[in-house]
Amino acid sequence: MASMEGLIGLMNRIQRACTALGDHGGEGADLPTLWESLPTIAVVGGQSSGKSSVLESIVGRDFLPRGSGIVTRRPLVLQLHQIDKGAHEYADFLHLPKTRFSDFALVRQEIADETDRVTGKTKQISPVPIHLSIYSPNVVNLTLIDLPGLTKVAVEGQPESVVHDIENMVRSYVEKPNCIILAISPANQDIATSDAIKLSKEVDPSGERTFGVLTKLDLMDKGTNALDVLEGRAYRLQFPWVGIVNRSQADINRKVDMIAAREKEREYFENSPDYAHLSSRMGSVYLAKLLSQHLEAVIKARIPSITSLINKTIDELESELDTIGKAVAADPGAQLYTILELCRAFDRVFKEHLDGGRSGGDKIYGVFDHKLPAAFRKLPFDRYLSVQNVKKVVSEADGYQPHLIAPEQGYRRLVEAGLAYFKGPAEATVDAVHVVLRDLVRKSIGETEPLRRFPTLQAAIATAANEALERFREDGRSTALRLVDMEAYLTVEFFRKLPQDPDSGSKVGNPNESNGSGSGSVTVDRYGDGHYRNIASNVSQYIKMVGDQLLHKIPKAVVHCQVREAKRSLLNHFYVHIGKKEASQFGHLLDEDPAMLERRQQCWKRLELYKSARDEIDSVAWTR
Repeated sequence: MASMEGLIGLMNRIQRACTALGDHGGEGADLPTLWESLPTIAVVGGQSSGKSSVLESIVGRDFLPRGSGIVTRRPLVLQLHQIDKGAHEYADFLHLPKTRFSDFALVRQEIADETDRVTGKTKQISPVPIHLSIYSPNVVNLTLIDLPGLTKVAVEGQPESVVHDIENMVRSYVEKPNCIILAISPANQDIATSDAIKLSKEVDPSGERTFGVLTKLDLMDKGTNALDVLEGRAYRLQFPWVGIVNRSQADINRKVDMIAAREKEREYFENSPDYAHLSSRMGSVYLAKLLSQHLEAVIKARIPSITSLINKTIDELESELDTIGKAVAADPGAQLYTILELCRAFDRVFKEHLDGGRSGGDKIYGVFDHKLPAAFRKLPFDRYLSVQNVKKVVSEADGYQPHLIAPEQGYRRLVEAGLAYFKGPAEATVDAVHVVLRDLVRKSIGETEPLRRFPTLQAAIATAANEALERFREDGRSTALRLVDMEAYLTVEFFRKLPQDPDSGSKVGNPNESNGSGSGSVTVDRYGDGHYRNIASNVSQYIKMVGDQLLHKIPKAVVHCQVREAKRSLLNHFYVHIGKKEASQFGHLLDEDPAMLERRQQCWKRLELYKSARDEIDSVAWTR
C-alpha cells in the first residue's frame, strides 16, 4: 500500500483540485460532488473552547487569527506536510500558489484578508474553504478542516440567522459518514453542555467517528480533575479521550515559543498526580500522531469506494457532455449514413491507437514486456518447492503405500499445483490488456471530433464496444488458462529423464524401531531431505521451462483473442443491431439538446476534477 505520506498527500491534492474547480460540497444534486466523498477530519468546538490553540499546538506555530466574536468565518483546510529536520519551514495558500510565507504572522493576516475578500467585512460566513499548506519538520502528515466555532449569539453586524448558518455549515461536514469529528471541549465546563459533544452525539451516536479532546485542564478549579471524562466514564467514545494543555493568554502575549509550550505540556502531564498514568496518550503531539494514523487507515479503507464513485461519475459526466451542435438531417437514410460515418470515424481513431498512430497502444506491449515477467518473478516457488512442502505433497500423494522409486503421483500433484500459480498472472495479463482496450475505446470516443456532439450515440458505441471487449476478454482468459492447464500433463519422457536412484545419503527408517514414545507406533521417513530436494529440483526445472514458454504463449493468445479481434470486429454486433432498427429510431441516436449549453462549462470543470482525481489515484495504484 502507498505510504502514509502518499495516502494523505493524495487526498490533499484531490481536495485542492476540488476547491480550484468549484466543488465545495453542499451543492445539492445539481452537480456531482467529490468533496463530500473524501475522508476528512473536521475540527468542531464552541467559541472559547480552545479550538484555535489546539490547532496551533499541533502545527507548532502561531498562525490563526484571534479576537472576540466569530473569528473563523470560512472553513480552513489545513494540510500539514512533514519535511526533513533542519529544513526551512514555510506555508502557502492555494489562492496564492506562487507565494511562500516564512513569516507566520503574515499567514495569519492572509487568512483574515482572504476571508474578507469573500465574506466582506460584515462578519458574514461562507462555505468556500481556504486551503493552507504548512511544510515543517515539527508536524506529522495530516489534514484538518477548521470550521467556524459554534455560537449561541450573533455579534454586532451579523444577522440573527448566523447562529443557525454556522451550525448548518458544521453539520453539513460532520453528518457525512466519511468525516472524522475532532470534538473540542473545555475541561472547566460541564461536558454535558459542550456544543461539540452535543452535535457529534446527534450525528455520530455510537461515537465511532468522534475523537474527544479536552482542553484547559490546567484551568480547572483546585482539587478537581477531569478523569471521569478522560477515562471514558462521563461520556464514552470508541476512541480514548485526549487531554490538551494550551498556552495561557499570558504565554500568548509573551509570544512563548510553541515548541517550548509542547515541552511544558508534556511535563505537566508527566508530573501531574491526576494525569501521570495517562501521560503517554495525552498532549498535542500524541493527538497529531493519533489522528494521522487514523486518517491514513480511513483513506486506505475508502479508496476503493472513492475510485468507484470517480469512475461512475466520469461516465455520467462524459455521457452528459458534448450534446450541442448543428441539427442533423431529418431523412432516415441520411441519419443512418451519419451514424455509420461516425462509427467508422471512431473505428479509425481506435485502430490508430492500437497501431501506433496515436498514443496508448504501447501500453499493451508494456503489459507483456514488464508486468507479466515481473508477476512471474514474484511467484512463490521457493516456498512452494521447499523440502518441507515437497515432502508433505509427496506423502499425501503416496497415501498408505509409499513410493518405491519415482513418486509419480507426487510429481503430478506438485506440477499441477505449481503450474496453477501461473494462472493468476495469465488472468491479470488478460485483464490488464482489457483495461487498456477499454481505455482506448474511451479515448477514441473522446477524440473522434464529429462524435462529440452526440452523447446518445457515444453511449451506444461505448456500450457495444465494451460488450465486445468483454466477449474478447472471456475468450482470451479461457485460452490463456487452457495454455497453462495443458502443461500439467506429464509425458512419459518426463519420467524417463528422472534419476532412478534416491540420494545415496538418504536414510530409510526401520519400521520395526519404536519412536521412543513407548506406544509402539513408528514414524517412517522413506527418504532423506536430499531425495526431496532432487524432486523439488526436477519440478522446478519443468516449471521454469513452462514459465519461459508461457511468457511467449500468453501474449500471443491475448493478441489473437483480444487485440486482433478488437481491430477486426469491435462494432460488428452494433452494425447488426443498427440494421434491425426502424428508420424512425435513427434520430434518437443523434439527439441533441441545445439547452445544455449553459451547463456545459460547469460539467467540463467537474469532469476535469474527476479525471484529475482518477489520475492522482492511478499514480499511486502500482505502489499499493
